[in-house]
Amino acid sequence: MSNKITVAAIQLKPAPTVAVNLTNAEALLIEAADAGAQLAVLPENFAHYGQSDFLQVGHDESEPIGPARQFLADQARRHGLWLVGGTIPVAGPNPKPFARSLLFDPEGNCVDHYDKIHLFDVEVSAESEQKKRYCESDNFSAGKRVTAVSTSIGKLGLSVCYDLRFAELYGQLAALDAQVIAVPSAFTAATGKDHWQVLLRARAIENQLFMIGANLVDRNHATRGLWGGSVIIDPWGTVLASVEGDCSGVAVAEIDLALIHKLQLKMPVRDHRRLPF
Repeated sequence: MSNKITVAAIQLKPAPTVAVNLTNAEALLIEAADAGAQLAVLPENFAHYGQSDFLQVGHDESEPIGPARQFLADQARRHGLWLVGGTIPVAGPNPKPFARSLLFDPEGNCVDHYDKIHLFDVEVSAESEQKKRYCESDNFSAGKRVTAVSTSIGKLGLSVCYDLRFAELYGQLAALDAQVIAVPSAFTAATGKDHWQVLLRARAIENQLFMIGANLVDRNHATRGLWGGSVIIDPWGTVLASVEGDCSGVAVAEIDLALIHKLQLKMPVRDHRRLPF
């Protein structure tokens, strides 16, 4: 296994239909693959953002295999990518679906998944804007399992959006020897402007690992602005690549996993921890 891999963060602007979202995602995955990406991360809810009936979508994506799940399998296989499929609603034993992040290998097999643990139940507002209430738990069940997956390109940790505010999750992923953590997101414009990249850099620095933040974008939407700013960050907190502005795009960077070991030798933060997570 080489220490150097090329990774991509996909940034999408939500479209009115699933079909258009998938078409737009495919174009950017082609761009990422053409740039040599071995791992690509799509944003949270990349196919179904704005849908009103997530329970029905969750059933559609569960049995036998829904349109977004099939799309992800096909794209991973077609481009020979490890693919983190943002999130899609997936029905389970609970009355509400999970916001599930699926990991596909380059043969198109779903090898593992992560169900979003921290649900976005908050009130936010930006300057000169009215307060807006988000209650993700109205539509989704919370997951419970911390997920780090051994792959042919390294140990990959999975997380989603609002998880970023809970440092203990990333500490647990680091304890599981994650080297790269994917953060598919639909971070709001109101909070993203001040917090998105700061939180990603903090999680990278304190855990000495790489972060890939793939965000939806639509900054000027009247009711549900999305920040974008998709980015790849190294263990020193350096931004290696990013997507700027209110547009779709791809951030691509080569990352060297050997940097993690070099930093840990000089600054063994994990050995110095004195408090439990």
